[in-house]
Amino acid sequence: MPDVNGELPCFNAIILAGGRSSRLDGTPKALLQVSGRTLLGVALDAAAAASAVAVAGPESLSAAVAGAGADALLVREDPPFSGPAAAVAAASTALSALDARIGRPPPGWTLVLACDMPFIGAAVGTLLAAAAADSQGCAMEGEQPRSLMAVDESGRAQPLAALYLTADLGAAVRQHDRPGGLENLSMKRLLARVQRRDVAVPAHSTADIDTWEDARRWSVETGRPADI
Repeated sequence: MPDVNGELPCFNAIILAGGRSSRLDGTPKALLQVSGRTLLGVALDAAAAASAVAVAGPESLSAAVAGAGADALLVREDPPFSGPAAAVAAASTALSALDARIGRPPPGWTLVLACDMPFIGAAVGTLLAAAAADSQGCAMEGEQPRSLMAVDESGRAQPLAALYLTADLGAAVRQHDRPGGLENLSMKRLLARVQRRDVAVPAHSTADIDTWEDARRWSVETGRPADI
């Protein structure tokens, strides 16, 4: 994860944990388990270096989010189930308000993760290292870095496994922040004006759990979490 100077880029994190899980019979993805940890716990661990974290999800996750630290927030898109873009917008707005309230300059980067990727830690490490290297290189050349999006081994870009420039993500949210503008908006449309660079991440690190077949393939199971 560290760059050549051993430093991580400063970032906030957004974790999306509020979908319908329709192909999992409504079973919340956030509470599925891999190796004794819930998928929400895996995502929170991956974002552990964040200055603040906003989890977009239902009230049933409040205890888990509270256990993640003082600068962990639980937010909900309005209306609920109105899509990932609306959830990202709600979380981004809440993080901006938190930074303003405590008088902290917003960090340069915002990590966005879906909560259904059991091996996401490896991808996050790669993204953070890329951000550190890009920031250093651009500073030397007088250029601005770009947002970074994970690309899996098949070449598919993953907008919910990405490290965005906070200013660019905020501008994208404000552009669509009007009545009906964010509800059911696709991530592709939300990010249409965001300049990005694709970053190849380790194989399977962005594998997601959409179906029970996916769960069996990656040894993800249901269960009563002792520790999220």
